[in-house]
Amino acid sequence: MWWRHHQVVPVGVVDVGSNTVRLHVAHEGRPVYGERALLGLGEAVERFGAIPAPKLDEVGATVARYVEHARSHGADDVEVLVTSPGRQATNGRELLERIERSAGVPVRLLSAVDEARLGFAGALAGTRVPAGRRVAVVDVGGGSAQIAVGTRRDGPTWIRSIDIGSMRLTSRCISSDPPGLEALHATRVEADRYLDELEPPEPRVAFAVGGSARSLRRVVQSSRLGPDEIAAAAELLAATSSAEVARRFEIDPERARTLPAGAVILAAIADLLDVRFRIARGGVREGAALELERRREAA
Repeated sequence: MWWRHHQVVPVGVVDVGSNTVRLHVAHEGRPVYGERALLGLGEAVERFGAIPAPKLDEVGATVARYVEHARSHGADDVEVLVTSPGRQATNGRELLERIERSAGVPVRLLSAVDEARLGFAGALAGTRVPAGRRVAVVDVGGGSAQIAVGTRRDGPTWIRSIDIGSMRLTSRCISSDPPGLEALHATRVEADRYLDELEPPEPRVAFAVGGSARSLRRVVQSSRLGPDEIAAAAELLAATSSAEVARRFEIDPERARTLPAGAVILAAIADLLDVRFRIARGGVREGAALELERRREAA
């Protein structure tokens, strides 16, 4: 296969998040192969406080399969990352142990700071932002959202995580489909509650990463998300069923269901930072793959 003709073989990263489990295989910073499965761990955590046994079995089997697929695509080094489900679930340690037993590889629980740091590195990897320019990277996930501000030269110097994401906010505030404007107003009040005391440094440039941002790009038909674009998307999402959103914009149905809440969180953070987001191609997985390659080179 092609990687046998290269001195350096690919690396693999499996990212276990609140909405999805994703496989990312990369070679020298470039994606080679990817897969994803929507398992909804964050919704289980929001409802029960813990991840039920059937979900533990499902995520263990999914990660084991993805590790196998990474190996079949040439990845000798494969790392499994667990983000907010492992931090928020009362049985987070059991989640890590179940994955490690099933997949047979080490599992790393990312702190919120680690998650933001990797997302920052992955977002900036494919850009030409000057080394000293202050940049914000925002990652709205299913169970939490990370904000990192810094420069390419120095890395992120201001990092905050809020314990609310698109899936958790949907479970908490949205009970109908379509949600309607009144429910979206309630989600904004809840999101603002988590941001009230934050005082981030003012960035010159801001990037949004993660599934909510990528899906909103399809809705607004633009790689930029400013106040006008997000407001227009929120108005459409408030009045449109998730099934119709999924069909019209080719978005996974489960993602479409949590997208209104994701839009509200992004709008709240955009107002906090006073920015217009660019949608970045890379994020946590890409940052982790770059870090894994650097560690291998240094060994």
